[in-house]
Amino acid sequence: MKLSNLYIHEIVMNALKEDMPLGDITTDNILSEGDSSRAEFMAKQDAVIAGLDVAKYVFEVLDSGICFKAFVKDGDKVSKGDIIAEVSGSTRALLKGERTALNFMQRLSAIATMTNRYVSKVQGLPVKVTDTRKTTPGLRLLEKYAVSAGGGANHRFSLSDGVLIKDNHIAAAGGITNAVQRVRNSIPHTVKIEVEVESMEEVREALECKADIIMLDNMSNEQMAEAVKLINKRALAEASGNISEETIYNVALTGVDIISIGKLTHSANSIDISMNIE
Repeated sequence: MKLSNLYIHEIVMNALKEDMPLGDITTDNILSEGDSSRAEFMAKQDAVIAGLDVAKYVFEVLDSGICFKAFVKDGDKVSKGDIIAEVSGSTRALLKGERTALNFMQRLSAIATMTNRYVSKVQGLPVKVTDTRKTTPGLRLLEKYAVSAGGGANHRFSLSDGVLIKDNHIAAAGGITNAVQRVRNSIPHTVKIEVEVESMEEVREALECKADIIMLDNMSNEQMAEAVKLINKRALAEASGNISEETIYNVALTGVDIISIGKLTHSANSIDISMNIE
């Protein structure tokens, strides 16, 4: 997955406007325009890095003459004490961009690191670990990029990407069959239909409706194994709901094709990274 420069520009500009709507009254009154410096980004804990291009762009927006040199790439593992990158140029630009650049890198590296831990638990098994739409408003593309940097896969990016009939759709439509028939009559034939189910009865109904993907929501491992056997490759089977690092391996052993995990993007704790001017 590659980030669009147009998207990076928009999100970086919004972040900088938020951080200094009327400039930086500290930096602008201490340092002159001609001052220059060099700074290093250091990992203060083991991590999988993500967000280097975004951090670089923060400084380039503030000073086109900035030189940003990365010593690793997104998706690489670093250890505590490793130098991740260095940036040199206008001291004013370095100080104004410091927090915004770190916020992006710390947040995205946290998601990549957590994703990598989950993926490593099921390494060698025929299953994909994916994210969800439980993302920070306005940062979804960046956060999903971080999931891919950590070795995970991406679920749908928006409500426009694919059909996912959830419990409230089913309740509002009066059942799985009604919901699937209505949406199938309106969407292009190229769009897949996924149905969320909570019982074996609903699995059978979703199969009868020829759903492409069946999401097994908050089922026990025994129920999921039974559902996978019933589905028998007639649809993709997706596990979802309260899956932890401790439980993901046994979930994968049920035979599901996909394991979607919301906490990859909504519960990752920021990675500790520092920027120090030399």
